[in-house]
This record gives sequence, C-alpha cells and structure tokens, in this order.
Amino acid sequence: MEKNRNYIIAIGVSVLILIAWQFLYINPKMEAERLAQQARQTEQSQQQASGQQQAAPAAPGQAAAPGAVPQTAASRDQAIAQSARVPIDTEALSGSINLTGGRLDDLKLKEYHETVDPKSPIITLFSPAETQDGYFTELGYIGDATSGTAPGPQTVWTATEGAKLTSQTPVTLTYTNDKGLTFTRVISVDDHFMFKVEDTIANASGAPVSLSPYGRVTRFNKPSTPSVYVLHEGFIGVIGEHGLQELAYGKVEDAAPREPGKATGGWLGITDKYWAAAIVPPQAGAYDTRFAHFTDGRPRYQADFRQDVITVEAGQSVKRDTLVFAGAKQVPLVDGYETSYNIPQFDLLIDWGWFYFITKPMFKLMDFFFRFFGNFGVAILLTTIVVKALFFPLASKQYASMANMKKVQPKMEELKKKFGDDRMGLQQAMMQLYKDEKINPVAGCWPILLQIPVFFALYKVIYVTIEMRHAPFFGWIQDLSAPDPTSLFNLFGLLPFAVPHALMIGVWPLIMGVTMFLQMRMNPTPPDPTQAMLFTYMPLVFTFMLASFPAGLVIYWAWNNTLSIIQQAFIMKRHGAKIELFDNLKSLFSRKPKPAE
Repeated sequence: MEKNRNYIIAIGVSVLILIAWQFLYINPKMEAERLAQQARQTEQSQQQASGQQQAAPAAPGQAAAPGAVPQTAASRDQAIAQSARVPIDTEALSGSINLTGGRLDDLKLKEYHETVDPKSPIITLFSPAETQDGYFTELGYIGDATSGTAPGPQTVWTATEGAKLTSQTPVTLTYTNDKGLTFTRVISVDDHFMFKVEDTIANASGAPVSLSPYGRVTRFNKPSTPSVYVLHEGFIGVIGEHGLQELAYGKVEDAAPREPGKATGGWLGITDKYWAAAIVPPQAGAYDTRFAHFTDGRPRYQADFRQDVITVEAGQSVKRDTLVFAGAKQVPLVDGYETSYNIPQFDLLIDWGWFYFITKPMFKLMDFFFRFFGNFGVAILLTTIVVKALFFPLASKQYASMANMKKVQPKMEELKKKFGDDRMGLQQAMMQLYKDEKINPVAGCWPILLQIPVFFALYKVIYVTIEMRHAPFFGWIQDLSAPDPTSLFNLFGLLPFAVPHALMIGVWPLIMGVTMFLQMRMNPTPPDPTQAMLFTYMPLVFTFMLASFPAGLVIYWAWNNTLSIIQQAFIMKRHGAKIELFDNLKSLFSRKPKPAE
C-alpha cells in the first residue's frame, strides 16, 4: 500500500508540474511572442509612415576596434540613407554594404516572410547600428604608430561608380591611409548566404608596418521571441582546440566577457532559431575570441575576434580571406559550406542537441521523404513509420513482457492473498514465479529507455529545423512549426469570436488526446481508484499541454500513438494475451445499476 501511495504521489506531482509548466510558462511565452510580433509590425509601420526618431546608439563595444558609430537617432530607412552604400541584390538577399566601416548592416532574406502570408514583409536580418534593432558584421584592422590610421568603424571606403553586389558581380572597395598603406577589399557572395571578403594590404610607406585584423558580430537587441529549453539562441562558435562554445544572452549580461583563449581555426557568431550571422577568420592564423555584453552607452551583445599581428614589409603586400555567413540555417546549405570551405564543425551552427548522432540522421531521413513527396507533414508520418519499424524488435519484447505479466496476473493475486502483509515472503514468491514462468519484470522497461533518445531527437528535428518553418500539411495546417490554429471552444471557427490563447485546443490536439486515451485503455484499468482517475484524466492533461506545441509535433504524437495501438494489439494477440481496449471502453461508458433500496 505504501508503494502504491508513493507511486500515486509521484504521478500526481508530475501532472501538477506539467500543468504548471503549461499555464505558467508555455502559455505566457506564446502570448509574449504574439504581442512581440504585433509590436514589431506596428513599429515598422510607424517608422515607414512617419520616420520617427529613435534613441541614439553609443559607440560599439569592440575594445580593440577604434572609433564610434554616429550619434544619430533614425528609423531604418533614415539610417540607410545617411551613408554611402553599395546595393546587394541576389536571388536570396537584398540590402546594401555600408561604406562607412565596410559593414554588412542592411540585409533582408528574400525567400522568407514573417508570416505564412506571402504578402507579409520579408525577414530583416541586419539593420544599421543607429536603429533600435541594430545588427551587423564588421571586419577591420587595429594599427599602431607605424601603420597610421587602420580601417575601422569610422573608415569611409571608396567603391567604383555604379557598383552592385550580385552573385555574379563582386564589388571592390579601397582605402588609402595617411602612411601610404592601400587596403583593397573584394567582396563576393554566392547564390545563398555566404560572403567572401578578400583583403589585400599594399605597403608603400617605405617601412615595415604591423596590423592586427579583427572581426565582430554586434547586436543591440535580443530576439523578440523568448527562447525555450530545447533550443540554443545567443553566442556560438567552434574555437579551434577549445571546441564548441554556446553561450546564452543572459549568461553574459551580468558577467565578465567569455574568452575561450587563443586558437587556430574555427568560427564564431550569433545564432537565432532559424537565422545566424557568423565570421570564419583565416584558418591558418591564431586569434583570440570574446563573447561579451557591453553596457557603456547603449547595451549590446558582441562576438568578436582579434588575430595575431601581421607584418607587411615595405614595398610588399599581404592577402587574407575571411568568410561571413549571414542568413537562414538550411541544413543542406550549412553542411555544404562546411565541406566546400573546410570550416570545422560548421554544421553545429544548427542546434542538433545532445543526441546529435541520432538527430541529424533523423533529419536526413525526413528530408529524403520531403524531397520525394513534397510535404513535410507526410515526411513526419513516414519517418515515424520507419522509426517504429526499426524499434519493432524492442517493442515486441516490451509488449511480450506485458503480455506474459498479464498471463500470470491471477497467480500474482493468489500470492498476494496468501502472504498478506508478509512483504519479504511475497517478494521471494514473486521472484520464484518469474523464474518458473521465465519472465523478466524489467524487460519491458529497457525498450522504453532505449527509445527515449530517438523520439526526443525526432522532436528536436521538428522543432529546430528551418525546413519545418511555414511548411504546410493538409487542410487548415499551413505551418507545421506553429500551433494548430483552430479551437474547440468556437467550434473550429464556426462561431464568430476569438478564443483566449489558453483555450486554443485545436483539432490535432484533440486527435492526439483521443489516441492517447485509446492507447492507455489497451491495458487493464488500475484497481486503485486514485490510479484509475489519473489513468483516465492523463490524456486530457496532455491535450491541453500540447495544444500550444507546433502542429508538426502534435501530428507526430497522434500518429505515433496510433501506430503504437496497432503494434501493441498485434503483438499481444500473437502472444495470446487479452486486449483490454474494448472491455475498458464498455466498462467506462456503461452505467452500473443502482443498488436496490
């Protein structure tokens, strides 16, 4: 009895935690996302309509980089108009290069919209430092007395008349300083999101000069949508022998900058759920890295590096190449960049999680089905079938163990009556029963434990990959990465009123709840009334909890439950065990006659 009571308490506490997590964290988070989206769209409309002024930024915080950004408050359009620029126009990108500082600070992603509506604004990745959502990358040099003024934040580069960066036409920027050093920068971009920056430093000063190259990704605002525990957003990089570095925004806000130490090879930057900006320094040179939050002037987040000093002899020139990734984290694209540019572990720009060795192959399988059928929802269903097939032997052992346990249930009840409160005697008799019947009571647990990482990996794939964003299924599901937009409480849109977010219980969450209910009814109802109550209401709790999850996850869960019911019924029938589903349903819906008075 004590064991049952502890079991009940554990389940009750777990259910309470799940409910609290849903209503105290998930629901407020979703509401905050909705309000942030509305606020951002309102702000953009106001800026475009009235060009209202915003707070002035302070100097960017790269301590090693001299100079400061202009103290001019501006809307995005005003900030762009304040400086000379070279336009960017490719199939995937639009924007411009700021000739002041040679920055990439105006970049939009043509292929991605803010909502599923194709007429909604396209995604803005980079914005000038003068704006509220300032976000940019910058490459420059730190000089000394011998080198003169090195290219930095305030350097105004020169471009040829009519220059325009496309995937077929690179642009060339030049700057000659007061000591006779000429910096020539050739910027090119591929058909997607990788920029190549080729710098040539020609020394006509008559004496050797020393310079330290630097690069930084600077951001003045965090993402408007709150981050969740299954996903990393913030600083990221693979810093040579120091390996993968992941640092959430909050980890640096009240702490000293994170400095992994000097390294050779790697990359660094800032990542969001679907987008990222990363710099790949020259892989042969050693450099120091820093991930920091600066509060002098205007607060900002910055990932930067400073490479070891390079010396340019008199009359000589030095060349160096740097890569800048700025765009969507498409899996095939990121993998291709890792291979073609030999960037160490660049695929970790996508947060595959602890079960990387499972999660990524899972995506590959899902992507294969998507490319064949053209629908990610169908790909989820087919991937689930493949996973179920691979785990069929384990599941067979699990359900076979359950079936054997059911067969000996009458004998176990006899032993309980025989030994009463003699727990030691009952335990010994049970062990002997298991031995005689050749039953391993923990055999049903191991298959479940082994399957947990696989199903978590599938959850991770559905949640973090951009391929799922705005991907339609069928009918009303036009975005598998968003919750089911329907609600039971307005009859799925038939009644003309908006439903509070907490009551957005759509069709697919209801289907998931029904399948979970049926799956639990495949087993005998627990004799204890409290356990039976939890057994009955658990599907209802999960229906409410998963209602705010991405539709793709809910569809997966419902389909997985359905396959589990079929699989369990097949295996139990093969082992001669009774399938309790129909008896449980009859007992649940049949009314017991009232006792005669």
